[in-house]
Amino acid sequence: MTEAWAWIDGRIVPPPARVLPLAECAGLRLAEAVVATGDWPPAARAAVDGYAVVAADTLGAGSYNPVPLTAVAAVTAGDPLPLGYDAVVPFEAAQAVGPVVEAIDAVAPGTGVERQAAWAGAGSLLLPAGRRLRPGDLGLLAAAGRGVVPVLPAPRVRILLAGGPKAGAPEQLGAMLAALVGRDGGVVEAVDAVPADSDVLAEAFARPGADLILSAGRTGTGPDDVAPAALALTGSLDLHGLAMRPGGSAGLGLAGGVPVLLLPGEPMAALAAYELLGGRAVRRAAGRPAGLPHATVEAVTARKLVSEIGCLDLHRVRLGDGGRVEPAASPGWPGLAAAARADGFVLIGAESEGVPDGAPVTMYSFD
Repeated sequence: MTEAWAWIDGRIVPPPARVLPLAECAGLRLAEAVVATGDWPPAARAAVDGYAVVAADTLGAGSYNPVPLTAVAAVTAGDPLPLGYDAVVPFEAAQAVGPVVEAIDAVAPGTGVERQAAWAGAGSLLLPAGRRLRPGDLGLLAAAGRGVVPVLPAPRVRILLAGGPKAGAPEQLGAMLAALVGRDGGVVEAVDAVPADSDVLAEAFARPGADLILSAGRTGTGPDDVAPAALALTGSLDLHGLAMRPGGSAGLGLAGGVPVLLLPGEPMAALAAYELLGGRAVRRAAGRPAGLPHATVEAVTARKLVSEIGCLDLHRVRLGDGGRVEPAASPGWPGLAAAARADGFVLIGAESEGVPDGAPVTMYSFD
């Protein structure tokens, strides 16, 4: 598996940066740092609705000792602070008695005020390069006057379902893989069912428009397992048959310079191969960290997790009381039903014959 991960890391990079409007940037990564072009806020301003005052004029004010204010100006949050004023008394901490405003609470200088450059000084960093933009970040950029920013665009991922129904329920594979690609920062360019024909599949590999191709089905060694031959015909089949369970018939190669990942057609094997290979490729292409995106739980085995030496095993497990996990199915057991019943998975290295009961493990959570 280390060879497969090295292949992915060495060949997959994010597409070139593009300058996009803020409305199209949620979830994308900043291609370069964004710095403040000026102080923000550019001048001291009211942070709350109320009365701009000279703080010293409110000394001694209280609900039983209202203090008349000689210098006062009504302001709304965001208004520049009038010259000579140094605090804002909220409306609820003051009262109007005819034309006179009285403070019923004392304030200190700076109360209710956003000082000039409180959030950013001219030339200071607003957001670092590589930042995955959140909704609040977009608001920050808009407030700073940035209508467009350079981002790493989401990679376009083509999903090919090779061989029809015998490939392992294309409707399961298409829905599952499209959701996983979206989770990892890609956009699905197409989901196409392709017959078990080397020439047709090779044409689908060679068609332009994708940054990455996931092909599910027909990856084994049987007479109708045409995907490896089709990839070799189109470009190169660099790795095929990996020491992992499930998903050992996965493969990696290039078609016209575009990375292609061959995933098994059996749905659980396809899920495992995506989690350990395909997801890494999509995340790298999206400029995200390559490692598994799952939250982890430190747990203890309630029963032995049996493994096969020489293979990296993805063991579906349930999490019980007291942080104890037990197998939901063996790595070789097909179908997604056991994955639906599982809370996550445990990875058992190729050098291990299994994990005994009562041993500490790390569970990667599906939620």
